[in-house]
Amino acid sequence: MSAGTYTPRPGAAPLPRMIAAQAALETRMLLRNGEQLLLTVVIPTLLLVLFSAVDIVDTGTGEPVDFLAPGVLALAVMSTAFTGQAIATGFERRYGVLKRLAASPLPRWGLMAAKTASVLVTEVLQVALLTVIAFALGWSPEGGPVAVLLLLLLGTVAFSGLGLLMAGTLKAEATLAAANLVFLLLLVGGGVIVPLDRFPDAARSVLELLPISALSGGLRDVLQHGSAMPWGDLGILAVWAVLGLGAAARFFRWE
Repeated sequence: MSAGTYTPRPGAAPLPRMIAAQAALETRMLLRNGEQLLLTVVIPTLLLVLFSAVDIVDTGTGEPVDFLAPGVLALAVMSTAFTGQAIATGFERRYGVLKRLAASPLPRWGLMAAKTASVLVTEVLQVALLTVIAFALGWSPEGGPVAVLLLLLLGTVAFSGLGLLMAGTLKAEATLAAANLVFLLLLVGGGVIVPLDRFPDAARSVLELLPISALSGGLRDVLQHGSAMPWGDLGILAVWAVLGLGAAARFFRWE
C-alpha cells in the first residue's frame, strides 16, 4: 500500500460539476413545489384545452388551437422564467439561502447559471407536454424550428432577468404578490388568449412592446402563419433581455 492512500484531498469540486449539481437540485425543488407546478404546468394546460374546446374568445379564422398553442407556449415560458423564478428566489433571499450559497465555493454567477439551467430544463418539459396536447387537439404548426428556438431562448433570458430583478429588490411577500399580479395582467393583455387587435389602437401600440406580446406574437407568426424570422419581435425581446439582466446585475441584493 503506497503512502498517502488515505490522505484527504480537500478542495472544491470542478466548477461544471458544482453548477450541474446545483441545477439538478433547483430543478427537483421546482418540480416538488405545488404552487410552481400550478403556474408552470396546470394553468397553461387548462387554458389550452378549455379555449380550444369551447368557443369563448374569437381567435379569427382557422382552428382555435392554431392561435392558442403559440400563446400558451409563451405563457409557459413566462410562468417558469419570470413568475416561478421570482417567487422562489425571493423567498430564498428572505430565508438567507442565497447569502449562505454565496459563501460556498460556487460563485454567484455559477448560482445564477444553475438557476437558468433549471429553468431551461423545466421549459423543455413544459413545451414537450403542451406540444403533445396541442397535437391531440388538432394543431397544425408551420414555420421552422430555428426561429422558434431563438424566440424561446430570448424570451427565457428576458423573463429571467426581470424575475431576478424583482426577487433581488423587493421583499419576498411583495415579490409573491407582484409576480402573480403581473402574470395575470400579461395573461389578459399580452396576446396569449385574447388577440391584441381586440384592444384599442392606443393600448395595442403599448401592449405590443411587452415581452409576452413579442414572444406570443413571434411564435404565432412562425407557427401559425409560417413566417421565416420575426425580427421585430426578436428585437423587442433582445432589448428586454439586456435591460432586465443589466438591471438585475446592478440592483440585485443578496441579503
